Amino acid sequence: MTVRVMVADDQDLVRTGLSMILDAQPGIEVVGQAADGHVAVDLARRLRPEVCLLDIRMPGLDGIEVTELLAGRGVRDPMAVVVITTFDLDEYVHGALRAGARGFLLKDAGPQLLVQAVHAAAVGDALIAPNITRRLLSTLAARNPSNRRTQPIEPLTDREEEVLVLVARGRTNAEIAADLFIGLTTAKTHVASLLAKIGARNRVEIAMWAYDTGRVGD
Repeated sequence: MTVRVMVADDQDLVRTGLSMILDAQPGIEVVGQAADGHVAVDLARRLRPEVCLLDIRMPGLDGIEVTELLAGRGVRDPMAVVVITTFDLDEYVHGALRAGARGFLLKDAGPQLLVQAVHAAAVGDALIAPNITRRLLSTLAARNPSNRRTQPIEPLTDREEEVLVLVARGRTNAEIAADLFIGLTTAKTHVASLLAKIGARNRVEIAMWAYDTGRVGD
């Protein structure tokens, strides 16, 4: 199946470069480009791409606002959003992840990580640039303590607690299965159970919850 992608970035060179990298990959097709947030929302709603790749800073609507409109909790049929930004925009990234983004990449992450993030988002997974995952999530956990959720809807099993920590550390389902010596299907089942018990929409929110509740720290 071909993953259809929309790229939104107000810098022409960046937008064109990202589109060229993705279009050159087998199984990925860039179906639309946008230079501002309003166009990005309209284009995404019209084209319904599998993945929306959004810059944080755009005129009109910024990446957080676009993410909220396309993937927020009130959206009936949310889209997969991957956010791209730079190191000095942590606050924006926090907001984007809270708004429902499935991935976060730096603009200099490189083609391989970009492609991985697109494929991960397309299948409901999440990818955050590994060189910033721990700093990003632990910084997030230190903020807004009054909003922390301390208890899951149902208690987690011992195995689910183990899977929770591995998800928070950025492990894929295959890596979780290997680390815990369990089958891939079993790993997927545990992740699905975590999503239900925690009330999370994706793996990013599982990771955020793990930091919020002190299960994973620096």
